[in-house]
Amino acid sequence: MEWYEDEVRQLEESLNQRTLPADPVVFYGSSTIRLWENLAWDLADARALNLGFGGSTLEACTYFFERLVSPLKPRSLVVYAGDNDLGDGRKPKEVLSFFRSLADKVDRDGSTAEFAFISIKPSPARFDLLPRIRKTNQLIQNEITAHAGYYFINVFDAMLDSNGKPQPKLFTDDGLHLSSAGYQLWTKLLSSYRDRIFPASPVLF
Repeated sequence: MEWYEDEVRQLEESLNQRTLPADPVVFYGSSTIRLWENLAWDLADARALNLGFGGSTLEACTYFFERLVSPLKPRSLVVYAGDNDLGDGRKPKEVLSFFRSLADKVDRDGSTAEFAFISIKPSPARFDLLPRIRKTNQLIQNEITAHAGYYFINVFDAMLDSNGKPQPKLFTDDGLHLSSAGYQLWTKLLSSYRDRIFPASPVLF
C-alpha cells in the first residue's frame, strides 16, 4: 500500500487544516471520486467531503479506512471502488471479499447510519471486463441486502447505450475517467437518493 501513502498523507493534512462540518457525509474511493471537483456543489450540500485518492482499489479503501474515514465519524458514507481491483486482474469473488472487509470496518466503527455503494461503472477502456464488472456488481448488491442501512446505487445501466456499450460522451479521452457529462449523469442518479445520502435538512453553501 506504499504506492498510495503520499496522497493519503496529503488528504490527512488537508482534513486537519479545514473546518469540517459537524455531520459530515464522506465520499470515499478511487479517482472517479477524487476527480469530482464540484461534488459538494453538484449535490447541493456543504456536508459532502471528497476523500477520493487516485488509483485506489477497494482493497486500499479498506486498508486506509481507519486513517481517513473513522476519525470523521461520518453520518453517511458513499463509496466508489472496485474498478481498479478488476483492472489489476482481481476476480469478482476477491472484490466481494474486499467489500466484506470494508463493511466489517464500517460496522465496527458504528458511526455511519447510511452506507451507499456506487456500482462499478462500465467504461470503454475496460470493455473487455464488462462480464466481470456485472458479476462483481451483482455479488456486492446481493451482499448489501444483509446489512441494515446499506444500499446500492446502480449507475451501470444508465451509462450504456442501446447496444449495451459504454457511452463515449460520458468519459474523457482515456476512456476510463468521467467527463463533465458523466458527472452530470451521476449527479442526477445520486440525487434520487438525496434523503439517504444527506440525512436531515440540507446544509447549503
